[in-house]
Amino acid sequence: MARYSCLALACALLIVVPASNGFAQAAQDAAAAAAAKESPALVGELSKSMSATPEQSAGAAGALFGVAKSRLNADQFSQVAKAVPGMDSLLKAAPTGGGGGGLGGALGAASQLGGSAGGLANAAAAFSKLGLSPDMVSKAVPVLVSFVTKSGGANVGNLLAGVLK
Repeated sequence: MARYSCLALACALLIVVPASNGFAQAAQDAAAAAAAKESPALVGELSKSMSATPEQSAGAAGALFGVAKSRLNADQFSQVAKAVPGMDSLLKAAPTGGGGGGLGGALGAASQLGGSAGGLANAAAAFSKLGLSPDMVSKAVPVLVSFVTKSGGANVGNLLAGVLK
């Protein structure tokens, strides 16, 4: 009897573990769709600038705002967040997870060094996971800064611009 229980448990693990990646992707896709609805002006501008889908643009914005959140203190990021409708959804739309080797591992190692290169390397890796070219980061940053400047004022826009250089 115990032998069958162990076999059943092993089979269940074989089914559940691979499926969990699918659930994570589905959750990220749902977050990207929600972010596109909550922040249509910003996502629309990014989509046009990068020739990307709204979901890709929401994920890209989330990745870059994630870099900003990691570099600004809580009060400063709060100012940026107030200028962007749906900030929580945008952050959730950013791709997560790294992977051990290859390009993702190298970018993860670069991010451990800190500084501007690390954060933007993480953003470039996120863009790749979204199916966007990593050089699209340079197209997305001015769009985000312009949007935040218009909606939050020059000081808030300058905060964002300073951490996304």
